[in-house]
Amino acid sequence: MDITYHGTPVEYFDRLDPAEPYVPPDFAREGFIHCTDGAERLAETLTAYYGDSTEDWLVLYIDKTRVEAEIRYEDPDRVFPHILGPLNRDAIAVVCPIMRTPDGRFLEPHHFDL
Repeated sequence: MDITYHGTPVEYFDRLDPAEPYVPPDFAREGFIHCTDGAERLAETLTAYYGDSTEDWLVLYIDKTRVEAEIRYEDPDRVFPHILGPLNRDAIAVVCPIMRTPDGRFLEPHHFDL
């Protein structure tokens, strides 16, 4: 498997129909799903953008080899892939909580041998 990560609030994810593709709140505005290759980079990115939020968050472990929509990297280091369409649910290999420190900093998600 070739894993990339995507963070989403628990409350939002839990409200979605599990039989439908995954579409995050910012998809309608931006036209793509933000992902991050690398657990450390995911934690840094979520902290930078959402460290002040008090919501509980999940990490979706996405198997890029199963994604049906186009995946495009906008950065030269190939760290931040964008999924240019709704995410088919069978590409989501694992969903788990992401832990935070008391000051809101996100911690690296657990590594699974997938």
